[in-house]
Amino acid sequence: MENFFKMNMDKKQIDAISNLGLAHMGDCVWEILVRTSLCAKGNQTVGTLHKDTISMVNAPYQAKVVDKLLPLLNEEELSYYRRGKNSHVHAVPKASTPAQYAKATGLEAMLGAMYLAGKTERINELFCAVMAEMD
Repeated sequence: MENFFKMNMDKKQIDAISNLGLAHMGDCVWEILVRTSLCAKGNQTVGTLHKDTISMVNAPYQAKVVDKLLPLLNEEELSYYRRGKNSHVHAVPKASTPAQYAKATGLEAMLGAMYLAGKTERINELFCAVMAEMD
């Protein structure tokens, strides 16, 4: 039975997934990281958790994260980031600019590829390093 909580796809399998497919997976990874970090901070109301999650799970916030994250990335991570950033998207949400949305899509594609490769420790390391600077 496949363990979908602990993926271990090889590079060839990951590279066969579309850029936006990787971003789709990475969107979920980003949201679970944000939700987990907020819950770990302690007792908060559901309303506060939701409000704080929404403020961090959006293209403008993710674009700011990318600005701090880029110097920490290795060549493979940068490759997946660029692949997602350069994706052709059909629509950009009103709350973000095309540049912010491209950066967010790049972040999500990179996180999706890393998750599918089973690199959760590295994802956590990057998330913790960047979030320490965001506070």
